[in-house]
Amino acid sequence: MGMRAADATGPARPCPYPSTTPTRFTHRGLRETGRTLRAGPAGRNSHGRGSIEVGMATLGLIGSGNIGGTLARLAVDAGLDVVLSNSRGPESLSDLVTELGPRARAATAAEAAAAGDWVVVTIPLGRYRDLPAAGLAGKVVLDTMNYYPERDGVLPALEAEETTTSELVQEHLTGAHVVKVFNNIFFKHLSGLARPAGAADRSALLLAGDDAAAKQSAAALVDLLGFDPVDAGTLADSWRFQRDTPAYALPYMTITDGPGIDPSDPGTVADADALRAALAKAVRPAGS
Repeated sequence: MGMRAADATGPARPCPYPSTTPTRFTHRGLRETGRTLRAGPAGRNSHGRGSIEVGMATLGLIGSGNIGGTLARLAVDAGLDVVLSNSRGPESLSDLVTELGPRARAATAAEAAAAGDWVVVTIPLGRYRDLPAAGLAGKVVLDTMNYYPERDGVLPALEAEETTTSELVQEHLTGAHVVKVFNNIFFKHLSGLARPAGAADRSALLLAGDDAAAKQSAAALVDLLGFDPVDAGTLADSWRFQRDTPAYALPYMTITDGPGIDPSDPGTVADADALRAALAKAVRPAGS
């Protein structure tokens, strides 16, 4: 299929979260008081012990493009602080920070890594070795990256299906707890399909990882941002929702007769059962 689910460009929008009250958040009808999250093996809540108030939690982002910017908006909507970074430097993020409001600030990648209770890495996969391994040690790292050899260069282990994209990232980030998530959904669908917990039209998102506490932490964040988390197994299993699989982008699409994702596609509900069915259809090449 070859679809670039994370690469199209979308419009900016005003920040819908005007309040800085620590334990309240609003997002498409969500409203909650006293919400706490399990932080997992990150920062001040090591290995899932204890909990943090939403208004005291921070999402760090290494990469602030379409997926990163969308996650930052969802996080601010949900009452989280965000620390954004990219390869061009903090000053290049001034417009996005202004849009997001007082809960957001721009920083270097190292500073975003240090600040985050979770750290999203959303850069071209070919640059994964640029990630600050020492700074991410002990962190829950949310890997959104997909492999496009024409952009990333040919990675022989991936071409031979000997490993998965997130296993490569985990191999580099030896002290971190990598969770594959947010990679199989078009950024406009990620924004447009978020719903409150319990909503009849709530969609789900897949995640995979090798550390149980890290997956629990990532699942709590997915839920907070407006989706039902679905455990897809280990990092070795995450090939089932890499690019060109039935679970990659397609479950959320209404327009499926083109060569890629139509930017005008409004998206459709993809619940946990739909995603599990898509995972089950995945077929790995013989001999891999």
